[in-house]
Amino acid sequence: MIEVLVVDDDARVARVNAAYVEKVPGFHVAGEAHNAAEALHRLETLPRLDLVLMDHYLPDDTGLAVVQEMRRRGHQTDVIMVTAARDVSTVQAAMRHGALQYLVKPFGFTGLRAKLEAYATLRRTLDGGGEAEQAEVDRIFRALSAPSEPELPKGHSPTTAELVRQSLMSAEGPLSAQEIAERTGVSRQTAQRYLKLLERTGRARLTLKYGDAGRPEHRYVWATRA
Repeated sequence: MIEVLVVDDDARVARVNAAYVEKVPGFHVAGEAHNAAEALHRLETLPRLDLVLMDHYLPDDTGLAVVQEMRRRGHQTDVIMVTAARDVSTVQAAMRHGALQYLVKPFGFTGLRAKLEAYATLRRTLDGGGEAEQAEVDRIFRALSAPSEPELPKGHSPTTAELVRQSLMSAEGPLSAQEIAERTGVSRQTAQRYLKLLERTGRARLTLKYGDAGRPEHRYVWATRA
């Protein structure tokens, strides 16, 4: 699990963001903080922390000042800025202080989910260690770019798309259209249509399961599991 600290001056917003984080497979909220001092205290006392969702406008200091102090104390915890600050100087400063992503408020679950999934992809890319050729370096930097949420074509239901997406994300392995249909309550044909859409937009990967005879079965897995 990727352990996350959610920092926001508004306790209600922090709870919402924490709930969003918990909905993304592979992520767990280790704690919340509502000011700079509390954020630094959490960094010192939590047994493990991988990622900080950092608000910029805090009552006792700025989020960037917290990041600076983190680095001064030797904390290499990754940071995603989650803030209403839109001025280019703040964005530039966040980059210089090592923030991996910058998410502008207001945003919905899909916006944060895309950033978290991109971050998870980055961690998996870096897990191998060793030296990297140019192609590998390019792949690492591409992992930082969260894909935007594609608009649904005409005739597709956002509710059905979310049901199929959640089924894939929560599955332990590849699923067929029939298995998706059984989990979501839609028809097999409908499940197949949405699975193909997710595959075309890069959100799902197609795998083939070969049996004793006949055509191979098409099975799908959520792309960030790659």
